[in-house]
Amino acid sequence: MDTHDLECAIESILFVSGEPVRISRIAAVLGVDDREIENAASAMRDWYSYERRGIRLIVLEDSLQLCSSPEFSDQIRYALETRKPPQLSQPALEVLSVIAYFQPVTRAYIEQIRGVDSSYTVGLLQDRGFIESCGRLAAPGRPLLYRTTHVFLRTFGLESLRELPELPHIEAEGDGREGIQNAIMELRTRETAEQEYEKTKDDETEDDETKDDETG
Repeated sequence: MDTHDLECAIESILFVSGEPVRISRIAAVLGVDDREIENAASAMRDWYSYERRGIRLIVLEDSLQLCSSPEFSDQIRYALETRKPPQLSQPALEVLSVIAYFQPVTRAYIEQIRGVDSSYTVGLLQDRGFIESCGRLAAPGRPLLYRTTHVFLRTFGLESLRELPELPHIEAEGDGREGIQNAIMELRTRETAEQEYEKTKDDETEDDETKDDETG
């Protein structure tokens, strides 16, 4: 399979799936190794971005997914009559912070750090797809363990958990809650900065094209 056919096959699989697909799964189906898929995906990402296409290819840990370009989010919501997802509340942000940095964790562990009942917030984050259960702890009562999902990575503009900002050093018990909030807020700041950077690149590209047209 040549490079063009490989990229077309990857694009088709991701388009029809609509969800993240493991690189190893795509490689097995297409009869190539993981590295070839990764290289092809990298080239596709660059092409989508350079050509300012309406879709983007993103990497989520060991998976790939096609998604819409963020600069067209308003048009998409208007066309499909969907509402912009509300921002996470402060309690939700706290719970998500604990899970993101210490996963897999139990609800009891989350409540130990936060100091308040977190059952409703854990359920809310599950409903919105930010977290999922991933087994049970080998302890009395066998409580559920929770971890973050691909939705979490995509929302915060991360390819993997390794890109999480470093967790501030926690010396006292009261520092934990503030420390993890600060770390997640840093993520939000970086995500906003990345979106502004993409918009700036698009504007610069449009300016260059306009100059070329005027010169021609």
